[in-house]
Amino acid sequence: MNLFTNRFPANLPLAPQDYKAPTFNTILSILNLYFKAINAVQQINIAKLNIDIALLPTEADLTNLRSGDVYRDTADNSLKIKV
Repeated sequence: MNLFTNRFPANLPLAPQDYKAPTFNTILSILNLYFKAINAVQQINIAKLNIDIALLPTEADLTNLRSGDVYRDTADNSLKIKV
């Protein structure tokens, strides 16, 4: 079950009168799923994209980039994707 199909967080359960570990763990699990979803790299589809290549990271930043990030190779001034 994907809680984030519509890109909205799941409704959290209502607070019980007495907190019990399983209830609190359920709430924490939902929050963890939400934060993982909003931090995940997601594919986007766009019709037009304008990029200022001077603002892109370079190959010097390669170790700090995630797989799929775009960077500028200054040796030949080309755009590359870290794999």
